[in-house]
Amino acid sequence: MKYKILCSDLDGTLLSTKSDVSEVTISEIKRIKDAVKIYLVSARMPKSMTYLQKDLGIENQPIVCYNGALILHGNTILDSVTIPLRLLKELYSHTEKHAIKLGLYYADEWYVEETSERVQKEIKYTKATPEFRPTPATFQDWRSRKVDGAHKVMLMGTKDSCDAIFPELESRYGDAIATYRSNDTLIEIAPKSVTKLSAIKTLLKADEDLADVIAFGDNYNDMDMLQYVGCGVAVGNARNEVKNISNYIAEENTAHGVAKFIKEHLCDSLYL
Repeated sequence: MKYKILCSDLDGTLLSTKSDVSEVTISEIKRIKDAVKIYLVSARMPKSMTYLQKDLGIENQPIVCYNGALILHGNTILDSVTIPLRLLKELYSHTEKHAIKLGLYYADEWYVEETSERVQKEIKYTKATPEFRPTPATFQDWRSRKVDGAHKVMLMGTKDSCDAIFPELESRYGDAIATYRSNDTLIEIAPKSVTKLSAIKTLLKADEDLADVIAFGDNYNDMDMLQYVGCGVAVGNARNEVKNISNYIAEENTAHGVAKFIKEHLCDSLYL
């Protein structure tokens, strides 16, 4: 097995804690980074990924942010797809009926209306800080700056409110947005036209194809990536649906599953 590109999700996959990669993972990635391209592929915003790139020594590689809605190589935007303001306003009106709060993300901007336990966890784990202001004010600001819309929307509610609104979102807006349950109280929304897999395809060079890619993940938004690349590896803590479509199952993220899989199974094919 030989691969030119290694793609990895971050939270629950490459990260052994909520916010950092382990020394074991750093050491293993640094051993192979001159032999294979390493792309971080995440739902995170750019500044919540670049510090991890630096730790891993792969700052010269592109990153896939917001589940593929934003692809960056350094300060260069390789691709950007947003959820338009018109649709965001509709979503806001719909979520208000369920007392669900929105987190709005564009590039390295993050806006929420008020703090909460969830927001504080996000600040702690992603090393990013939001701006607190009413959602309509964010819409007005974006319109004045000609910002097209959001790269990602986070819906923060209760289990009951998220259970109630999730099928409504898929039924009403399914043609325009992709929805993912991050957990019982969180729903992530991305543009329908992009996925982690579509972002990887965008990054492929003329002499590369999906068969040249090995990818690691744990959650629903990793499934198409794992299913259609040359080798998809689910970590041991992945959802069962993710494990079922993967070629291999590594150890859990807290046990440095990605690093161990590379070391034990791929070293001969990846190292120069």
